[in-house]
Amino acid sequence: MRTITDRFYDALENQLAEAKINNEALIDQYRESVRISKKAMTKLKNYITSYAFADTEEEIHFFKHIKPKFYSKFIYYNNIYNYHMKVPPGGEEALRAYINKHLDKIKSYYDDNLSFYQYYRSGSTAQDAVFFTRGGFDVHPELEDFEEDEQYSTSHDYKIARIIANEKIQEYLNLEMAVIGQHETGYRVFPFKNLQWTATPTDAAELLYALKEGRAVNNGNIDIGELVSLWEFIFELEIKEPYHKLYDIGKRHKEMFVFLTRIKEALWNFIKRKFNKGLPPEEE
Repeated sequence: MRTITDRFYDALENQLAEAKINNEALIDQYRESVRISKKAMTKLKNYITSYAFADTEEEIHFFKHIKPKFYSKFIYYNNIYNYHMKVPPGGEEALRAYINKHLDKIKSYYDDNLSFYQYYRSGSTAQDAVFFTRGGFDVHPELEDFEEDEQYSTSHDYKIARIIANEKIQEYLNLEMAVIGQHETGYRVFPFKNLQWTATPTDAAELLYALKEGRAVNNGNIDIGELVSLWEFIFELEIKEPYHKLYDIGKRHKEMFVFLTRIKEALWNFIKRKFNKGLPPEEE
């Protein structure tokens, strides 16, 4: 099962990255991302409908880790799309109030589900068989517009999807708040001036994929499109077709990780100059 669902998720992330590349307007990007996420949810559900879990452990893993990962994408992009569609007129103060209203809603959800949030974030498993196996629960009101199929739902898988999505939405809204007054420019102005990415866009793609797969940002719970957006925001550059750049990196014959190798060697040389002695031998 996990090989198939991992393949589905990789395809979802790649399609979301392409949606960012192929749509210049934010509204179009998020509308397309909602459509892609919903299609991926349907694909996952269709697959699991005809799949028999090997045991309770596999069922728990699916509803605790796999399904929420997919559904959180839909919640996130749907919320961000609606956020942009409903931005009120009235200038900066109205926008701040609007953002704070959304942030307050997220805080209220945390407060209302604090006990489960602490259970999930602490890595507890004592109640997993209750929370993440099917059958014998009433569909919660919050599920009414989302997923009411009790053969494909547990009492708490949606809550995890909401937690994952809410954390990302909160980050997005905090960034929106930070750049109020800078929306008129083609690129938003970062607080630090004159930052330039002086390596190549392919080098950036190599580094960003390494950061994601190395679980260096949000423990890996971030799609490559978001990392690319952040990089583009910070350095005011455009990384076109990051997935295709990754493909090109994978086709290299002599040395695959050119940029990572270069910065590793640069750091090693700096350390040797800085400390001069007492270091382990350089790796060959």
